[in-house]
Amino acid sequence: MNPVAEMILEGPRGRRCCLELAKDLDSDISTAVFQFAHGVEEVSGSSGVRLIPTAVGGTDPFPVSTLEQLSADLASVDLADLDTGRVQAALARSVDSAMYWQEPDGADVLAGHPTVRAALSRLAEHLASSPIMEWFGEPRRTEQWAIEWRSANAWAPLPKDPQQTLRQWAAGVRTEEAQAARERPRDPHADWTGTWWSIPLGLIKTVGRLPAELSLVEDGFGWQQATAIPVHGRGRTFEVRSEEDWILLCRSFPLEVTASRRHNWFRATGRDGRWVIPDWERVASAWDAVHLTPLCYLSSATRALQVDTETASVIAGWDPGSTIWLTDVAREGDGPRQDWHLDSNSDTWILTS
Repeated sequence: MNPVAEMILEGPRGRRCCLELAKDLDSDISTAVFQFAHGVEEVSGSSGVRLIPTAVGGTDPFPVSTLEQLSADLASVDLADLDTGRVQAALARSVDSAMYWQEPDGADVLAGHPTVRAALSRLAEHLASSPIMEWFGEPRRTEQWAIEWRSANAWAPLPKDPQQTLRQWAAGVRTEEAQAARERPRDPHADWTGTWWSIPLGLIKTVGRLPAELSLVEDGFGWQQATAIPVHGRGRTFEVRSEEDWILLCRSFPLEVTASRRHNWFRATGRDGRWVIPDWERVASAWDAVHLTPLCYLSSATRALQVDTETASVIAGWDPGSTIWLTDVAREGDGPRQDWHLDSNSDTWILTS
């Protein structure tokens, strides 16, 4: 198999993107996926609907005969109408369904089933050889945009003093970790939640492609207006192109977050053990910016990435294609800010000014 296709199928977000493409191309597949996905949900007390894993008590929740039929349909789906627009829309739906505070949803569980995963290989191969891979694998673009999710009347200046933001972030992470170690149960099954993201908040974060990346937002709030602010930044950019790049950051600048992430990341990945993320304050001593490629997001987000024999990490809360700026090298560009709005009828972003 094409190595890029293998990367796509390795990740929950990549498999979900392929499954969403198949649903878009074939209404029967869409119906079948809906029925399968809801077949692995159960009601769980006060928490409401909860997702159960593929195998519970040694039984497979997916009927074999209908699973084989779905797999056959996936393997033979007509790809003639597979274009860039459909791929972008499928990626957006995959991003929108990423969750790090609960078990994978039914469609993610279905896409990870060995039989379905194998059937998605043809879609992954086609995606891997399509023109959109130029975008999915490209490094940070020179032209960047910071997104302000509000109307043009509320334009705000870009955040300042990233060093202070990172100092406060690092101190906050260590404080939360110490408090969580004292107060939170060690049982990963305990009904407890907390911080789940892997990157600092409050820094300048930019994207390189408009309007495509306006739709690639994890845990979004259904925004329908956005202001794009041109950003110019120089300096050393670390490219996260694969899980090995993320692991290198975690090994070089480890920051333990086991107690504070234990319960959420156990639900998301099924792994019980020690967790680390990059210490972004220390990363800033070596790099000015860090960029996550969409291909790495597809292959690596939402799953446990083994850092060493004892620790693992998760890429969580980081939108594909976006760049975070760790040092004070990013400035607003000379060009005009742009006002965009989401057309609810076509579900596309339209430039209004």
